[in-house]
Amino acid sequence: MIAADFSPAMLGTLDAGIEYYGLADRITPLELAWDDDWDLVGPVAKAVDVAFASRSVTTTNLKGALAKLDRTARRRCAVTMVANSSPRYDLHVMNAIGASVTCSNGFVYAFNILIQMGALPQVTYFESPRRDTFDSLEAGVADFSRMLEHGNEDKIDRLRDYIAQHMIENPHAGEPGSKGVPQGRYMLDHVRKVRWAFIAWEPVSAPSS
Repeated sequence: MIAADFSPAMLGTLDAGIEYYGLADRITPLELAWDDDWDLVGPVAKAVDVAFASRSVTTTNLKGALAKLDRTARRRCAVTMVANSSPRYDLHVMNAIGASVTCSNGFVYAFNILIQMGALPQVTYFESPRRDTFDSLEAGVADFSRMLEHGNEDKIDRLRDYIAQHMIENPHAGEPGSKGVPQGRYMLDHVRKVRWAFIAWEPVSAPSS
């Protein structure tokens, strides 16, 4: 298995996990970015059975990134891309306070690019639930205010009112959250859901001679 990332910090975390679980003979870390020349620094063409990019296709050259995955895999390629707003936003909250949100169409572009490449992509949608917790009203406002950008900065008072009306006790306060950080005392009375598109296809690029 080849595990690639452009971030040395992420690869450092991976290295620690590889050492902890004794997987040095199974996983090969590789510092690699979408904009790198994969013919020079990437895995060789058709190096793996399956090439998969999970929630990481962030590039100004989407066609090039998909082509790089295609040339790397022998049997199957797949990407997971957001299919509504950015995971940074809570659509339920944003709609409730009248804030504007731009939804991503990147997955649509990816599908169309793959069709143009001659692939027959298959798409499956799924949702991942998220719970944002906090220890006080003001802490909640400070956390959720990260969503108020691109012209929504004037919605801060509406945001505070919404959180005040919808914050409830978190029965799992103090327990480790999804990232291992202790959960806060409060949470909102709804589950934040992020919709994703899982796009898979059989490689169309020919093996190099």
